Amino acid sequence: MTKSLASMTGFARHAGTHDNASFVWEIRSVNGRGLDLRLRLPAGLDALEPALRDAAGKRLKRGNVSATLTLRREAPVAMMVDEAALEGFLRHALALSDRIPGAMVPRAEALLALPGVIRPALADEAADDAQAAQQEALAATLAAGFDAALAALDQARREEGGRLAAIASDLLDAIQRLIAAARAHAPEQAAQHRARLRAALADLLGDADPLPQERLAQEIALLATKSDVREELDRLDAHVGAARALLADAVAVGRRLDFLMQEFNREANTLCSKSASLELTAIGLDLKATIEQLREQVQNIE
Repeated sequence: MTKSLASMTGFARHAGTHDNASFVWEIRSVNGRGLDLRLRLPAGLDALEPALRDAAGKRLKRGNVSATLTLRREAPVAMMVDEAALEGFLRHALALSDRIPGAMVPRAEALLALPGVIRPALADEAADDAQAAQQEALAATLAAGFDAALAALDQARREEGGRLAAIASDLLDAIQRLIAAARAHAPEQAAQHRARLRAALADLLGDADPLPQERLAQEIALLATKSDVREELDRLDAHVGAARALLADAVAVGRRLDFLMQEFNREANTLCSKSASLELTAIGLDLKATIEQLREQVQNIE
């Protein structure tokens, strides 16, 4: 299977039916530092959550993901209060209230909202078993529907990832061209710094005795070493190669690309600080702007 880049942005919807019920899964995904899944499930279906989280973790690596399940039953389900569950909750709530000075007594609506207090009404034990079997079958259908919605979301994120890969490749091409342009100006750096130093010394010393030529040569040599931008350009070339390799690797490379963007910025900033000409400074600023555009795209990659 060919590896493909995935975005963290996407949307998917899956609808289905089960007996007298219809359901719709909607999943939205946006950028995130890790994988953060938020599930909105109808009352009584909280037991599904661990399996759903496990399924999402197998398909998705990063992103803030919001999944909503809408469930409609064609026939109303008779509900009843589970007296044993209510009695247990009430006993513990009253005991806790007595232990906390000034605490309010438990409210009826709060107790009724607790899980398991209100449940479907059952005629007898056989009906209880049938209801449990129906709930298990419904849960399996809903889990399968969630997996189908996840597959659609994964496909949408990969389609968006293909577009991101094309944009990132174009921006890397632009960065490569700017590096080549900067490299063409690199040999001029020493001469321009030398001329700038001589002019500054002439203004500073005026008619005074000039500096010894040996001392001046030492300063020019030191300045030329400090102003050499070839090392920064070599590193930028290496970063471009590393970025292309990560894009080709494709699988969960967003975080590594994000770290690499910091290295791009560091070298571009150093290039601008060492520049001795307006031309090289302009190239450095264009380089920084292009790197920022690339960083914005990288933020969307899984």
